[in-house]
Amino acid sequence: MAFPFDLRRCRLLGLVGTAFLALGGESAGALPVADLPAPASAQEATGLVAVYFGVVLLIAAWVLLGRLVRGPRPPAPRALLLVLAVWAAPLVLAPPLFSRDVYSYLAQGAMADAHMDVYTQGPAALGGPLADQVAPMWQHTGAPYGPAFLGLASALSGLTRGELPAGLIGMRLLALLGVALMAFALPRLARHSGAEPAAALWLGALNPLVLLHLVAGAHNDALMLGLLGLGLVAARGRRPVLGAVLVTLAALVKAPAALGLLAVVAFQARAGRRPLPAALTTAVVSAATTVAATVTAGTGCGWIGALGTPVSPQNWALSSLLGRATSDLLGRFGSGLAPLAVPGWHLLGLLATAVAILLIWLRLRLKPVYALGLSLLVVAVFGPAIRPWYVLWGLFLIAAAAPSTSVRHRVAALAGVLALAVLPSGGPADAGRLVLAVCGGLLGVVVLWQAHQAARAPAVSPAPGRAA
Repeated sequence: MAFPFDLRRCRLLGLVGTAFLALGGESAGALPVADLPAPASAQEATGLVAVYFGVVLLIAAWVLLGRLVRGPRPPAPRALLLVLAVWAAPLVLAPPLFSRDVYSYLAQGAMADAHMDVYTQGPAALGGPLADQVAPMWQHTGAPYGPAFLGLASALSGLTRGELPAGLIGMRLLALLGVALMAFALPRLARHSGAEPAAALWLGALNPLVLLHLVAGAHNDALMLGLLGLGLVAARGRRPVLGAVLVTLAALVKAPAALGLLAVVAFQARAGRRPLPAALTTAVVSAATTVAATVTAGTGCGWIGALGTPVSPQNWALSSLLGRATSDLLGRFGSGLAPLAVPGWHLLGLLATAVAILLIWLRLRLKPVYALGLSLLVVAVFGPAIRPWYVLWGLFLIAAAAPSTSVRHRVAALAGVLALAVLPSGGPADAGRLVLAVCGGLLGVVVLWQAHQAARAPAVSPAPGRAA
């Protein structure tokens, strides 16, 4: 886009985008079941077009902001934090978007508050209005989250007395806390890694996936990443015990953050401590934190077994896609091995993940933040399940420690594409909804193109009037 732009215009364009997202979400978002519009209704269609119109404007604002960040006079981190607050503001009170997971969080919190076993029972065992909001495929599935998150969800359930609107606001506030911690950690990790703090904030906190899925979707990945980033900042600042505690708490929200303990050990080794004592100290602190969090939450140790929670049959992770394709092929030939195809590919994916992580750390052990970012990205890509926001696990830290602009460009392109990958209802796509989504996106492109053309048109001065 060649038309003139500055920080104010970028801020305004992104605000218009998220405002359309919030407005469209009122009829096309992941609404409570009582508020869902009739399928294929004009109300839902209008909302879907508005959401994708807003997504395209938001992506454009982010791209233009990236050009400013790479320019000769990049905005200060404080100015970028203001942009983040402005862009996020319309989404704070919007309905959940792009996923119904937040309803699962609330139901699981209510179960924990009622002293039910959230690891062996699904929300269907709770019953009532909260359980009714959970997607059918997860009604009988135990929680795959750690005691730190379920303890917070249980406290929130007690505070809100199970009321749905208050619970949704509470979960959104927890997600905003996580995003705020991410924004706090990014410039500090970037300075330590020799990267530009403004570029780290642009890619790691202002990218559309954060706004769409961590803020609008209220995913607990925000809290996981915020605690992880804060723990790395503490460990880098030669407070390894605090760092190990915070990283362990992040892992007790969602398990992949446990890889951050490798970085805690690496920071100690770089500071001159011998690796073996550093690893032992970190392991002891992590174990003590795990026990304390588990006892405090009162959920028991079932979260360890829940790490094997089954993935949805429609999951489009690489290993799941290959497993389903292999199973179909074997089934056509009448092979009895067909049922083993998906588990077999999942196992191969886990082995590939372990090998890749080992190679990454052997090569980049002196760059622990970047190594951790790549490792978490590998976990997301080769794991048995993937969602667009899982890419943020690695993107967050790659933003803070990427060694070159080309790496940032590739990761940014991935984030931009994935921002368009999920419908705002969080449900499966059909042909009609895909057409509406494409129409909304094309409308955004047309509006941006018209603005581009208007900016390029030379100003025409009025002809001087003739003297009477």
